[in-house]
Amino acid sequence: MDHRIAQLQKAIEPFRQEIINHKVYSEINDIEDLKIFTQYHVFAVWDFMSLLKTLQNNLTCTSVPWFPVGSADTRFLINEIVVGEEADIDLDGVRKSHFELYLDSMEQFGADTLQMLLFIDEMKFSGKLESAYRVAMVPLKARQFVDFTFDIISSKKNYLQSAVFTFGREDLIPDMFVSVINTMHKNFPNEISKFKYYIERHIEVDGGHHSHLALQMTANLCGSNEQLWLEAEEAVIQSLKRRIGLWDGIYEHILKNR
Repeated sequence: MDHRIAQLQKAIEPFRQEIINHKVYSEINDIEDLKIFTQYHVFAVWDFMSLLKTLQNNLTCTSVPWFPVGSADTRFLINEIVVGEEADIDLDGVRKSHFELYLDSMEQFGADTLQMLLFIDEMKFSGKLESAYRVAMVPLKARQFVDFTFDIISSKKNYLQSAVFTFGREDLIPDMFVSVINTMHKNFPNEISKFKYYIERHIEVDGGHHSHLALQMTANLCGSNEQLWLEAEEAVIQSLKRRIGLWDGIYEHILKNR
């Protein structure tokens, strides 16, 4: 492993641990709690796809006429991740993106997907986040999370986009949350089966194989430039802080709901 990767991982570890050990997981005890969690978290699933497609647009040729862009190794890495994220399979073997898998799971246990669907419709119409937030009445903490992601997208710095994608998003599902979902599945097998499957696929694909590909992609983009690595480290820390803020918002909403 590149020593710079190890240095970055060491710098961000306290923030990762704060997320992995967040108090929100112990408060997800029933279907109503899970509904609140997913109604916030779905925005992180959506903007993850937006970040991924930004990387594909920047690191490969997605326009006509076609020309070779950048490193073939990097093209391979990002395209393989896109295929897995954009065209995985659901429980029935039907091809779907991970975002669509998530929406399906929400619908199965009765979580509100209308907010996200309104958000997407307004984004298609206006292309403006603020307008979509207003139309869909998106919670503040979810807005702040998405805003940061789109700040990174707007930076046009592919090494920052790759670093945030790699270290801020891919491997943050703790064992505690998996245990909670497994327990809930025993009690509500007909309601939670799709969400349990989504979590398992995320761990298997996103946190496993894709995580290794993303590490290599970030190492390729930052190369031996110490300044790029320092900027990447700061961006990842800020990303993790936004995730902590999102989890704080969910935690507060769950307690208020009770």
